[in-house]
Amino acid sequence: MTARTKIVAGNWKMNKTVAEAISLVEQLKKDLAAFSGGEVVLCPPFTALASVAKLLPTSPRIQLGAQNLHPAAQGAFTGEISATMLREAGCRFVIVGHSERRRYFGETDAFLREKLLAAVAAGLRPIFCVGEELPDRESGRWPIHLRSQLQGALHGLPVEVLSEIILAYEPVWAIGTGRNATPEQAQEAHALLRKEMEILHGASIASPLRIQYGGSVTPQNARALLIQPDVDGLLVGGASLNAESFTSILLSVE
Repeated sequence: MTARTKIVAGNWKMNKTVAEAISLVEQLKKDLAAFSGGEVVLCPPFTALASVAKLLPTSPRIQLGAQNLHPAAQGAFTGEISATMLREAGCRFVIVGHSERRRYFGETDAFLREKLLAAVAAGLRPIFCVGEELPDRESGRWPIHLRSQLQGALHGLPVEVLSEIILAYEPVWAIGTGRNATPEQAQEAHALLRKEMEILHGASIASPLRIQYGGSVTPQNARALLIQPDVDGLLVGGASLNAESFTSILLSVE
């Protein structure tokens, strides 16, 4: 089996002022000074990206990510931000296709495909989110839903784009609800995603592909999720807003 470096990302969503972001990052740098368990990515709101970027060169294990991007390089897209702008601000990663973007902003698989292309072209590594709603989980149709999301956004993408993608499995019914998937459910979904990627794009893409789990991740359940063979990291929401809880989650990687 391919050895895959664990990767844990904190998605701050629409939280933290610039001052609050600086305070959190300063504490995380202290807490993680000796951390060597894998990659850490912080995804603050756009307004805090530049300030956080200035704090990270002295902490190479912590990298900067953005929560979203627009696929166009520039233009009349009020309120949007391009991949090049994010790269210039210091980002190395960007979240694409989070369920909240799909749900509240109507983002389609075709639109997300364009975002993936733009991100990689600018030198960003996309964290591409997929996941099913509760009715699909309860009816047993969740594998069909996940396959559809993979095929809709990734079909026909060149190898140089696919090789940069990190998948994040986020069951929508577990995001911010306090109800997380069991480690066994997470493993089953991750194994299915890896197998589907092998079918679609070959073992050379699927085997090294890192797949994060996201959805009500806490210090209490992180370790049990991370020891699953196909869980290669975590995408953490609310628990990443507190230095103590996020550090506890990260230390479970080690």
